[in-house]
Amino acid sequence: MANKHVNAIVVGAGAGGGVVAKELSVAGMSVVLFERGGWAKYDDHDQDELFSQRTTVLGNAYGPDNIHYKRVRMWSEGEKTIVLPNEGGYGNNAACVGSGTVSYGAMAWRFMPEDFKMKSTYGHVEGTTLEDWPISYEDLEPCYEKAEWEIGVAGDDSLNPFAPPRKKPQPMPPFEHNKEAQLLQATAKRLGWHPFPIPMLRNSIPYGGRPQCYRIRGCVGFACPVNAKCGTHNTVIPVAIATGNCELRINCVVSEINVNDSGKITGVTYFDEKNKKQTQTADIVVVAGSATETARLLLNSKSSFFPTGIGNENDWVGRNLQDHAYCGASGIFDYDIYDDKGPGASIAISDFNHHNPGIVGGGVICNEFNALPYLFTGIRPPGSARWGVEHKKFQRENYKRIGRAQGPYQEMPSFGARVEVDDVVKDFWGIPVCRISGRASIKDAEGTAFMADKAEKWLLEAGAIQTWKTGVVTGERPAGGGQHQAGTCRMGNDPKTSVCDKFGRVHSTPNVFVADGSLHVTNGGFNPALTIMALGYWVGGYIAGEWLKGNRFK
Repeated sequence: MANKHVNAIVVGAGAGGGVVAKELSVAGMSVVLFERGGWAKYDDHDQDELFSQRTTVLGNAYGPDNIHYKRVRMWSEGEKTIVLPNEGGYGNNAACVGSGTVSYGAMAWRFMPEDFKMKSTYGHVEGTTLEDWPISYEDLEPCYEKAEWEIGVAGDDSLNPFAPPRKKPQPMPPFEHNKEAQLLQATAKRLGWHPFPIPMLRNSIPYGGRPQCYRIRGCVGFACPVNAKCGTHNTVIPVAIATGNCELRINCVVSEINVNDSGKITGVTYFDEKNKKQTQTADIVVVAGSATETARLLLNSKSSFFPTGIGNENDWVGRNLQDHAYCGASGIFDYDIYDDKGPGASIAISDFNHHNPGIVGGGVICNEFNALPYLFTGIRPPGSARWGVEHKKFQRENYKRIGRAQGPYQEMPSFGARVEVDDVVKDFWGIPVCRISGRASIKDAEGTAFMADKAEKWLLEAGAIQTWKTGVVTGERPAGGGQHQAGTCRMGNDPKTSVCDKFGRVHSTPNVFVADGSLHVTNGGFNPALTIMALGYWVGGYIAGEWLKGNRFK
């Protein structure tokens, strides 16, 4: 029996797709929400860090798995390597309902006004595709507010003098600082900087019918045992399903967007949970699979009307792949600064996000998430023993004495950093896989060195007896595509230099939209999760509003 026609298909139940599904179903539209994974539970892996996303070389707790998925990496010209999801070069995002919002660090940053107008702020930057967004911070501000209140954010932007303007405070108070953050707060003030608590998508008090966080130490990389971490899986997706208008289909892999003989987009082809090939028709298709997977789906959707893939008439789908260059410093203290309070990350400074002489952009600097014992084995000063007696001694003596300060430097977009589909390698279902190639911008070397200097200064002023810098880029490096991946279907006003319009609609199609980090023109100096959620409200709100006006996007 054929699937019943619906108003909208949403591909991907993550930060963007979950929000869009909720917006459309609440507006009365019939929706099928596809997710390639299933429901994730804390009990699946509890606190087993060998399965944690933070130790990807050992496995990915929430998928994708090595049996069904693979990718190709072009590390250098002509060097082609097949990588699996449990290998670092894969660039993984979780495959489950809620995607990365199940196991993320849950920092809840609004991008700054300058982040939406980088070219206007810094001018042309040679060797990059730096550009302004077609929307402003002021345009997206109501969507940030909606994300903070419907999904749930704990924070207090009044304590951050660099915070962008807002009309309404965050709904929950910030978390109290842990021992390390208390030390760094006093230190930052001595330096004349402006420390403040990190805004978090976690319940600092009971909220949304769920309990408050009890600050378990192993938070990042794991599902929450008490459901206090706020993601789309436990907020907007249940709301969408409760309307009766949204059907969630899990363990389903969408392979292609379908086009009829007249060139109209009619729905998708997908493999169901029994690996049977099926078709679902709809009036609208919204793609929200991540910057790598969204580009892959558009590029794999080839026809006589779209010979190089949907939206790719000008060779911009998959281009400008961005991540973040994470950089900072670590320091050893001569007393314990670790108090076991999760998630660890607690304090931030935003003094160096913009307007740094000679630097394009910048980023936020924070103390870091708790490193469980296996992950801690990789936190060592240069030249340290990596095995044996000295290695074990360092582990015992310094586990509670190392502080870290780091953050995401805003990568400059590069036309050559890209996602393609491979012409030979296919996944379990016979779908051509992502091929990631190109180099990140040379400008990242200057920015990461600048930020690492500031982080090291912070730790030294706090009393660290030994410090070393981390994540400083030297020269060009391979394109990213990790957990902060963005940019491959950028929005813009000119179809010749962008894939989607300012509402996320693919320029060349009236009824295909994108609603994830792929839309980012630039990726900010912050973790992008809240911005992706806000874009979900922006795109979903536009579609729902137009639908209620009678626009059927034909």
